[in-house]
Amino acid sequence: MAKKISRRLQELKKKIENRPYQPLEALKLLKETATAKFPESAEAHIRLGIDPKYSDQQLRTTVVLPKGTGQTIRVAVIARGEKVQEAVKGGADVVGSEELIDEIQKGRMDFDKLIATPDMMPQVAKLGKLLGPRGLMPSPKGGTVTFDLAAAISEFKAGKLEFRADRTGIVHVMFGKASFPAEDLLVNLKALQETIDRNRPSGAKGRYWRTLYVSATMGPSIQVDINSLRELKLTEAA
Repeated sequence: MAKKISRRLQELKKKIENRPYQPLEALKLLKETATAKFPESAEAHIRLGIDPKYSDQQLRTTVVLPKGTGQTIRVAVIARGEKVQEAVKGGADVVGSEELIDEIQKGRMDFDKLIATPDMMPQVAKLGKLLGPRGLMPSPKGGTVTFDLAAAISEFKAGKLEFRADRTGIVHVMFGKASFPAEDLLVNLKALQETIDRNRPSGAKGRYWRTLYVSATMGPSIQVDINSLRELKLTEAA
């Protein structure tokens, strides 16, 4: 059954031309089309020329958004010994050892990011089925398996995001709030683009960037001119 498009969205779609927009122009339009009754996020949807079923064509990494995410991130840490105190001092919202693993198994999920020290990973592994589908399973690539807890906690609270390409080679990632100034959203989008370019999988063949669309959470998709974004110098974006 075809999804019914709301009148609000139909009206907003009339504002979007079927063409790639210059980055700043697209972000101004994103702000203009964020008319839902709640604070919307700014989202990027990026189709890459990769096939993630091959191990050398997978993309999973982190980006630090210079202007932050606009979200309050609750960080949980699984550690033991003196690392527990280090996590508390570092500003973690939830800290524990085996008992926290038990609580998570029983359904405790009051956090947005889970960090674990490497020595705790054998026990954390049994949470895979619970945490994996929610994107919360700690991983070295995602910067969430580390002994440097203070740095990891502060980075994630300040605007570090983990993201990956889905099985069809598309990256869906939030890069701020629609309420941010368009210039701040541009700085964040540029950081995301540079991170994706820097982490190009070794097996990626041919054209790496296929399409880039941005939208507010409940807004229409707006195509961005990828080449213009990639050629943009950060001094212009700042």
